[in-house]
Amino acid sequence: MTSTAIDYEAIKKNQRAGWETGDYPRVGNTLQIIAELLAEAADLRAGERVLDVACGQGNAALAAARRFAEATGVDYAVNLLAQGRDRAAAEHLPVTFIEGDAENLPLPDASYDVVLSTVGVMFAPNHQQAADELLRVTKPGGRIALSSWTPTGMVGQLFKTVTKWAPPPAGVQSPTLWGTEQHLYELFGDRVEFTAITKREFVFRYHSPEHFAQWFVDNYGPITRLSGTLDGEDQHRFAADLADVPRAFDYATDGTVAARAEYLEVVATRR
Repeated sequence: MTSTAIDYEAIKKNQRAGWETGDYPRVGNTLQIIAELLAEAADLRAGERVLDVACGQGNAALAAARRFAEATGVDYAVNLLAQGRDRAAAEHLPVTFIEGDAENLPLPDASYDVVLSTVGVMFAPNHQQAADELLRVTKPGGRIALSSWTPTGMVGQLFKTVTKWAPPPAGVQSPTLWGTEQHLYELFGDRVEFTAITKREFVFRYHSPEHFAQWFVDNYGPITRLSGTLDGEDQHRFAADLADVPRAFDYATDGTVAARAEYLEVVATRR
């Protein structure tokens, strides 16, 4: 039996079109606390060279710059980079944003003291290549710090709901595997020493489950794009499925949403 090679470039082209649809920063900006906690977990120091990979609108890069690090963000979605630049300018933070692929970073070997990613690099379709690139640009003795949604948490369930409507390309690993210790051990092996592995929770706060669903349909690019391919009746069914996701994780009793979403925070030192 012969296996069919995965066309990662075609997958990334499709992914990029998704992230450039909608207005993802309206979702991503609500996740800023994840980046602030990751910056503290990585013990960032003033003056360190810090790279935020798959930075989106720059949450981790901005967190690094607030700590007087020399911060750079890299992403392939130019609209998200533009919003990152706007955010940095509004906060008077010196952050450099560059266009680039997490699986082929346009940066020299061993050029950063700290490499961060908050729910970003996990979406690179070729997991091993992305992990290798994180290692390549990190200095020996430098730190790699990642925050990734777990398979069993709320966002993992959100992705499973989405895949019912749009199955992923054959052979491509789930992004939420980055939220498991075993997968990280497989990706990085003995090239790093894991110094901290912590399960955390982010709380999604919305007016109602329906508000959550509509916010993601309107703004979360891949979901916006998928919804746009459905007819009216299926759009309503899809939105109802999305609204069911936070209900299972919601602890609010006042009709609003306060839904816990588990993610894995990891810090490792490159050997």
